[in-house]
This record gives sequence, structure tokens and C-alpha cells, in this order.
Amino acid sequence: MSNFNVSIFQIRDSSFQIGLKTGEELRNTSILKIFESITKQEIDLHNMKSIYSAYAPHLLEELEGLAQGLGIPMNKAAALFSGYDVPKTEAMGCSTLLTKEYYVRNYDFSPALYDGIFSLVQADKTFASAGYNLQILGRHDGVNEKGLVAGLHFVSHDGYAKGVSPWASIRMVLDGCSSIDDAVAMLKEIPHSACYNFSLGDQKGNMAEVEASSEKVIVRYGGSALACVNHFQDERLTSKNRDSIEGSIQRNKHLLGLMDKRLSHHDMFHHFKSVESPIFFTDYENLFGTLHTFSYSYQHSRILTTIARSEQVLDINFLDWVNGEDILEGSLSGFIQEG
Repeated sequence: MSNFNVSIFQIRDSSFQIGLKTGEELRNTSILKIFESITKQEIDLHNMKSIYSAYAPHLLEELEGLAQGLGIPMNKAAALFSGYDVPKTEAMGCSTLLTKEYYVRNYDFSPALYDGIFSLVQADKTFASAGYNLQILGRHDGVNEKGLVAGLHFVSHDGYAKGVSPWASIRMVLDGCSSIDDAVAMLKEIPHSACYNFSLGDQKGNMAEVEASSEKVIVRYGGSALACVNHFQDERLTSKNRDSIEGSIQRNKHLLGLMDKRLSHHDMFHHFKSVESPIFFTDYENLFGTLHTFSYSYQHSRILTTIARSEQVLDINFLDWVNGEDILEGSLSGFIQEG
């Protein structure tokens, strides 16, 4: 069993200053070497800027701040952290259940390729948000001040193209969208690099799964509940699934079964995070171990989140945070145990 830690960043400032402060926090860490090993040395900066200018110009400001905070050129920061034109990444797993009351999700991958950061940010030109960082600028999942929740789910590399990574797309959605309709409209326009599902829920209890490839985007809406895993379910896209999706199908069946139990937000969160749960995994060596559980209750504006085998649970009234009340925690500590 090995120690596993996540840092908590709370930053309220301009987008440039958010990037600058984040970069300064990371300057003496191994994060640069990690991302240098999985990104290109250079990307087409002009193309990246034109796309980000259209959907999230503030992220260009944050990227400039990040470059300055880390003491590296902007073009290098863009290649490392923008989420544009990223080489094919390894498969990851994610299981999400949405109801009209809450959103609950597990993220499964390897701790070796994990940022280990949970950020609460409030910029001057965007919605405030809280979520787990991916490639620093992006997010695995999170919620914004309007009660819009979003998470990513890897499907395949079929039709892989130069485009925007799903984690950058999640950040764009959280920063700029206030409802399912806004998020769906944005995700239909963003040029996607690979096949991913996006799970979305909003303050009104609306829910959707956006099944996105580089060529086509399809939306599945939920009624009283919706499960989202790692394969496409719309028949127009199922040909893009990986050959082996049995595990994803089994997780989907388990999630669908949970819908009938009518568990509270608290109880569903604890089911997801429990090491005894059928959706908690320990195959970290093969990039399929549970790293964090993230959830949000719309009615209570309540985030419940934790990391693998941690006795700590972050219990945050997010609207209180948006209104200026910082949380006291600075980190989360857990353990990784291979199964």
C-alpha cells in the first residue's frame, strides 16, 4: 500500500493570476516532466489560439499566467497544458450516475498520470467552479456556480484527429455554460480529438450524456436517472466502441440497478467510494484503479468528494464558497492498494 495525496487549490483572481499562482505552486514539482513525457514538443499555436478564442478566451490568459508562473515560454506551456493536439492517451475508466437530485462519479486510472489537484477557482470573467484538474488547465469533472455538473468518459481513439481534449472541453463547459442546453450546444461545436462520453447534469435536474467523436455528436437525455460509462450506446456510434467493452457494460448494468434503490446523495456517494463496491477498482497497474469520487447535490449545493481509501471527505457548500467562504482543508490523503 502506498500513500496517495491530492492538493487543494483555492484561487479567486483574474484568469492570468489564477494561471500564475497555479504555476508558482507547481514550479518545484515533477509535473513538467510528467507532461513532457506524454505531450508533443510543439503544437500549432495559431490553430489552438483560434479555437480557444472562440470558446474560452480566458483560458489563453490563464495559460499565459501558467507559463510565467512555471518560468517557461508560452509555446511550451501550450504544448504541455492546453489540451490541444494531445497524442493518444491511454484508456481510462469512469462510472457516473445522475438523478434529478444529484450527480455521483468515480474516476479510474493510474496515479502515475494523475495531476493530484482539486481546484476551486473564481475568475473575474467566468463562472466559478470546483473540480479535479487534468493536464492542469483541464478538468476530469466538476461543478460550477450555476449548478452545472460535468465529467468525461473515455470511449476509444476511433477517428482520432487534431482537436480539443475532453478535459479541456469540460473546463470550457464549466466556465461558460449555465445549463444542459448551453453545454450540449458547446459540445456540438467544439472540434473533438477522440471518442468520449460527457455526463451532464444541471440545477433543474436535467441530465444528458453527450456521445462525441471527431465526426459526429449524439445526445442521450435522461428522465428520472441516467448512467454513463465508457462505451457509446446510440446505434449511430456503436461501431466506434473498442472491441472489449464487457467491463463497461457490466458497470452500466450495476448503475442501472442502483436507480431503483432511490438512495440519498450521501448514501450513493458512500456506495461509490467504498472499496467493497462493484464500481471501485484496484487494477492500477493496468490503468484501471479508482482515484477519486466526486458528487454534487443540486438542492443543497453540496459537494461530497474524496480520494482512494481516504478517511477524509470534503463536504463543501459550494454556493457558500462562491460567496467568499473558503474551505479549511489544504489537501486530501489516501492510499493506493493494488488488487
